[in-house]
Amino acid sequence: MIAKDREWSSPSYIKEYPFVMAGGQGAMAEDVDGNRYIDFMTGIAVSATGYNHPEIVAAVREAAGKFLHVCATDFYYEGMAQLCERLAKSWPGKEKKRVFLANSGTEAVEGAIKLARFVTRRPYIIAFEGAFHGRSYAAMSVTASKVKYREGFGPFLPVVHLPYDNPYRPAPWRERMEELFETRTSPKEVAAVMMEPILGEGGYVMPGAEFLKTWRKVCDDHGIMLVFDEIQCGMGRTGKLWAFEHAGVEPDVLLTAKGLGSGLPIGAIVAKEKWMSWPRGSHGTTFGGNPVSCAAALKTLDLMESGLLKNAQAMGERLLKGLKELQMKHPSIGDVRGVGLMIGLEFVKDRKTKEPDHDLVEKLELRAFEKGLLLLSCGKSVIRIAPPLVLTSYDVDAGLSIIDEALSELGA
Repeated sequence: MIAKDREWSSPSYIKEYPFVMAGGQGAMAEDVDGNRYIDFMTGIAVSATGYNHPEIVAAVREAAGKFLHVCATDFYYEGMAQLCERLAKSWPGKEKKRVFLANSGTEAVEGAIKLARFVTRRPYIIAFEGAFHGRSYAAMSVTASKVKYREGFGPFLPVVHLPYDNPYRPAPWRERMEELFETRTSPKEVAAVMMEPILGEGGYVMPGAEFLKTWRKVCDDHGIMLVFDEIQCGMGRTGKLWAFEHAGVEPDVLLTAKGLGSGLPIGAIVAKEKWMSWPRGSHGTTFGGNPVSCAAALKTLDLMESGLLKNAQAMGERLLKGLKELQMKHPSIGDVRGVGLMIGLEFVKDRKTKEPDHDLVEKLELRAFEKGLLLLSCGKSVIRIAPPLVLTSYDVDAGLSIIDEALSELGA
């Protein structure tokens, strides 16, 4: 299967290690040779309810048995109306929200940038170093996590990247923000500030609350749209439905995808009504809000509310405690950070210099894979811990044991 894929698929695919999935159950993934793994990466935080959750499967089968598609831009159906209502009411706050359903996170990012520039009639977007928002043009313009995502594809949209607050690796984010507005770009020309309230691809970084609060005030003072990309950090991953709830800072626009459909492709732009004011026909989609994907998303939200948020909190605390114990044992672990089931494990060559150890991360990924644990890296030298929200205490403890054993064998 790997040989066939290599012969016929685009060379742009990455393929982290030789895992060929055949099925799964809960937090367990099984390959074509019958090997079973505990999954701590869930297809990059996508399979929120694990594999083959009976209620998700039943909802998908029921919806597929009715009709597979009707264009949501032009016609009505129950699942779409229900999902828009659920998402609009899903975040705290008195202001009414409206929802646009897309196929993916990248499409949600594209739509949000389009909306911001249309409503404000301003050209610039402020984004952040380390951010990943997707690989299409507007999304690629605001992405700044790896040069390979951008090299050879310019010119891009007018985007200014500023430092993201990283408590482990402090950067002068406030000074750079002030310098930008004093010397290069007037805030009156900025349409939107787009950020991940917890950095994903850039290293699973949790900023200080002051960072988010400062940018909220800047946006309020200058009529700028504050867009939170919760495509990876949202949908219960942090133990709350939305990551911004931890900081108590409300955006104007919220973007979601990945875990929303428990594996089916769907994304959404959720915006305060005063911002989502573009006219009829100015934005649309053929497949966005597909009825089968809507059914999966609605059932995913049901499961979040009926216990998965609490489980993510409990299992996240267990994982975080265990990883911090491993940090005391293994000097290669420079930092352990996160909340709920979104945890970053940063590896360094020396704790004093904090020099990233990318080679060790690659070796750990492969060694853990050989021992039955699926991991995935991010940032320069971070292992992201993003298991399904159905994780059990057995999954947590067994996964921690494999990481411990692998690091010991690697002499780290």
